[in-house]
Amino acid sequence: MNAYLFVHFREKTTPDGEQVHFGLSKDGFHWEAVNNGAPVLWTYWGTKGVRDFTIVRHPLTGKVTILATDLSIAYGYRAFGPKRFWKEVSEHGSKKLCIWESDDLVHWSEGRLETVGAENFGCVWAPDAIFDPKTEEFILHWSSSTSEDAFEKKRIYYSRTKDFRSFTPPQVLYAQSDSSVIDSAMYEENGKYYLFVKTDQPPVQPILLCADAPTGPFTRMEAFDRTMASIHGGQYEAPTAVKLSDGRWCLFLDYYGARGAGQGYVPFLCSDLSVGEFARSDEQFSFPYGFKHGTILPITMEEYDRIRNFDWSDQGYDW
Repeated sequence: MNAYLFVHFREKTTPDGEQVHFGLSKDGFHWEAVNNGAPVLWTYWGTKGVRDFTIVRHPLTGKVTILATDLSIAYGYRAFGPKRFWKEVSEHGSKKLCIWESDDLVHWSEGRLETVGAENFGCVWAPDAIFDPKTEEFILHWSSSTSEDAFEKKRIYYSRTKDFRSFTPPQVLYAQSDSSVIDSAMYEENGKYYLFVKTDQPPVQPILLCADAPTGPFTRMEAFDRTMASIHGGQYEAPTAVKLSDGRWCLFLDYYGARGAGQGYVPFLCSDLSVGEFARSDEQFSFPYGFKHGTILPITMEEYDRIRNFDWSDQGYDW
């Protein structure tokens, strides 16, 4: 693997921003937009908008799956108005995820909706998945609030799945007693499992946790907290990370402390996840525009060329 695919959305007030967008890189540092920055895939079901992507490759079959939050702010604000919107979504939002599948990264199934949230759940937010080699299942995790505490706090839940069609009943993966936690992203390194989440407990910021198993229990890494002390709290979320070809890890945090085009991912580099110390590295990275809440998949150069040279302009018209 020596190239990278970034699946993301764009923060726009029009519905085309909340669709599937691709970015490509040969080194993980310098990124280009696919399809001239237009969507490569669209959702036509549910809210008709998707955000907060993850993309995973099955290590045994090679099948690639994209999962996304079923949520449209572009349509939702207009339907409810900004004052009611977030309350309506948190308490009555979609319990489904939108899912696409592919064997070659250019020909994708039509997006489908799958229910993962229980009846008493609010919206199912920001899915992520990691493969468990012991059971040959994916552990799918996300954040939700529930009616059990009047939707007061969000927790990280998980389900197991072999096919992203049938799911075990949700269980709590990680929660805090005095704060909501959202935007989970998990990675394995040398037999340890590292979980990034964003906490609403002051200071409002991403945190890093570690465990010996993908379902915990998790211990907070204080060294990462020192890293986050250098950024402005309450303006970064949606952590996503990738191991680069030189062995370093790059963590991207989604900056939302500005409007519109001023938002997007900011990079931080780390030599070793087990240490948990990251250094902000804006000057080493370049993006064509603000990539928003997504995930990076390592790909081959053959796959890079295939995606880059594919004609995405006719997507949605092959009947």
